Amino acid sequence: MKNSLYHIPKIKNTDKNNFVLIAGPCIIEGEQMALDIAGKVIEITDKLGIPYIFKGSFKKANRSRVDSFTSIGEEKSLEILKKVGDTYNIPTTTDIHENEHAALAAKYVDVLQIPAFLIRQTDLLVAAAKTGKYITLKKGQFLSPEAMQFAAQKIKDSGNENYAIIDRGSSFGYHDLIVDYRGIPTMKQYAPVVLDVTHSLQQPNQTSGVTGGRPDMIETIAKAGIAVGADGIFIETHPQPSKALSDGANMLNINFLEDLLEKLVKIRKAIL
Repeated sequence: MKNSLYHIPKIKNTDKNNFVLIAGPCIIEGEQMALDIAGKVIEITDKLGIPYIFKGSFKKANRSRVDSFTSIGEEKSLEILKKVGDTYNIPTTTDIHENEHAALAAKYVDVLQIPAFLIRQTDLLVAAAKTGKYITLKKGQFLSPEAMQFAAQKIKDSGNENYAIIDRGSSFGYHDLIVDYRGIPTMKQYAPVVLDVTHSLQQPNQTSGVTGGRPDMIETIAKAGIAVGADGIFIETHPQPSKALSDGANMLNINFLEDLLEKLVKIRKAIL
């Protein structure tokens, strides 16, 4: 395949024909925490032969309330992401929110992620594409799978052939999201497709102003995603989700990750 997640620099275990895992904390909370999470996930993914990309947001610009945590510092967080990548020789990714973030983050990470709420922002997509980095495009909760071909085309028209789509569910009522698994094969016509399991289980617009979630459904959503042919799985994970500084309500406890991935690898092998 000309455009493949396997083309991302430093990605390992590509000889196993396995799905790609994008995983890490919602946001960078500190250097040791990031290194510890990455180290544990690498141990699991190397054992199971899964290509792995470490994910951590250097800043959370989309917050429900003005007092929600956003960052320990932009440059500090980006430096931590680079240290994770350099220490373990693995690819790293972070989401960007402003045009200027594209060139800035590109100095530190291997993959730039466009958030779902910003997927229609043409200037942001073009700025990301022109860095030459691999780009992941989160499907807007408000978009059909078919509409994602136009976001992908913006990256291609900007001279970048390396991009993937991340599905993270669609709006369903005021307080919930739903995954339409028909969208995965549809979007695979345009680019490799990753299923963002944990964000698909968010329950936004809570009266408290803090997004809820259904982590008990992570295994169900992930299994279905692999079964219908997703090229990758996106999971935010943390050693203590209840104490996480962002999105703790829908994150997977890292102690449960290996068991889940073992099951997903078996499904992957069964459908090939």
